[in-house]
Amino acid sequence: MVIGKVERITNLFMWAILSGVEGNLAAYNAVISDIYRQNRNLEAVYILGDVVGATPESEAVVERVRNPLQGEFEPLVCKGWWEEQCLILYGLGVVGEAIALLEKYGGDTVKTLAESVSRDTLQWIRGLDFGFFELDCLLLHGSPLGVEEELTPETPAILMCDRISRMQANNLFCGRSGLVFNYQLQAASISSTVTTLDTPASTQTLSVTNLRQIIGVGNVGRIPGRATYTLYDPNTNKVEFQQLSY
Repeated sequence: MVIGKVERITNLFMWAILSGVEGNLAAYNAVISDIYRQNRNLEAVYILGDVVGATPESEAVVERVRNPLQGEFEPLVCKGWWEEQCLILYGLGVVGEAIALLEKYGGDTVKTLAESVSRDTLQWIRGLDFGFFELDCLLLHGSPLGVEEELTPETPAILMCDRISRMQANNLFCGRSGLVFNYQLQAASISSTVTTLDTPASTQTLSVTNLRQIIGVGNVGRIPGRATYTLYDPNTNKVEFQQLSY
């Protein structure tokens, strides 16, 4: 697991955080245009994985991401679920076969994904970080356990507390679910007790000493014609969810 470190531009403030382009070039262009149209002291653009998808446009999206237009930042990109599936298909992933991809989407999607990603793009994917840690913020696709884990508003509080505490972060930004949400953990102790027929009660307690939040940053390309992403001000800790039609 490689967590990247970002050099800050201290006189600027806003981060644009997106995920789930999924090979949708029109959606990506619409979101990037919207970000720069607002142009509120932008410091960085983060893409939390799933740049590619099972679509022939994936190569064009990667080219657009890697070669920003004049006046645009080069996005900071980490690995997502779809990127991990690409690596698995070519024998470079953490597991040997793309079983999850096959079970969820079927054989046709496996074939389409393999045909949608070039060798050059595969090498680019291999070089992506697992996530980024900046200030007190952890930015990644799934969770500290892997790109496949989905954190959602329904995730139990004790699990959320565990995931954000693993990297000692106060803010965890994730994109796997595709949802926009702000899950806040107030100062408290969270306990979970498990009892089975074979073992006595086992209690796990995690403490939250200050406000922590897990933010779902939305999804750019999954739903045609509608994109969501997130703006974040690290100086004020303010989160703004953005939605646009294109």
